[in-house]
Amino acid sequence: MSRKEDIYKPALMGKKIPILTLDNKWHRLFTQAQPDKHILQLEEELNELVKRQGKANTDIKEIKKLKKRLLQEIMEFAEDASKGDASAQKKTEDNSRLVNECNEKIEGYEDELIELPREIDRVNKELMLSTMEVCYERLKQNEAEIEETSKWIAQVRIELKKRLIRKQEQEMMNQELYSYMHDIFGADVINLFDMKYKENKKS
Repeated sequence: MSRKEDIYKPALMGKKIPILTLDNKWHRLFTQAQPDKHILQLEEELNELVKRQGKANTDIKEIKKLKKRLLQEIMEFAEDASKGDASAQKKTEDNSRLVNECNEKIEGYEDELIELPREIDRVNKELMLSTMEVCYERLKQNEAEIEETSKWIAQVRIELKKRLIRKQEQEMMNQELYSYMHDIFGADVINLFDMKYKENKKS
C-alpha cells in the first residue's frame, strides 16, 4: 500500500467509489486539469480489468449454454449407448469430455471473477487518489493566480483612483485658469487665442 493510500484509508473505509473511467464526469475533470502519465497508466489498467470482467461474465454464460446443450445430447444418446450403439457411445464420451472441459473453464472464470472485483477496487482507489492530487494541485495553482490577480486589481484600483482625482484637479485648474483669463483679458481676446490654440492642437 502506498503512503497516500495509507493516509486516506480511514476516510475511504466502507466508501463505494464508482468506477471512474466509466463516469463521464471524471473524464470532464481533465478539461480543467491535464492528467499525468501515472493517471493515464491507471486508466488503461482499470479499463483492461473491467474489460476482462465483462468478458469472463460473457464467456461463462456462453460456456453454460454449451454445457446445457452437451448434457441434453448425452441424455438423448443415453438409451442407444446403453444398448451398445458404438456411434451413440462415442458421442456420449465426447460430450462427457467436453462437459468436463466446460466445468474446468467455468471454474477458472469464476476464480478470476472472485479476484477481479478486488483488483478493480484497488486500481480504482489509486486512480481516485492520483486524480485528487492532480486536481488539488491545479486548485492550488489557480488560487495562487487568483490571489496575484486580486492584488494586481487592487493596485490598479488605487492607481485609477489617484489618476481620477488628478484628472478632476486638472479639469478644475483649467476651468479656473480659463475663467481668470476671460475676466482679465476679455471675451474678444480670449476668442482670438482660443482659435489660435485650437489650430495649434490640430497641427
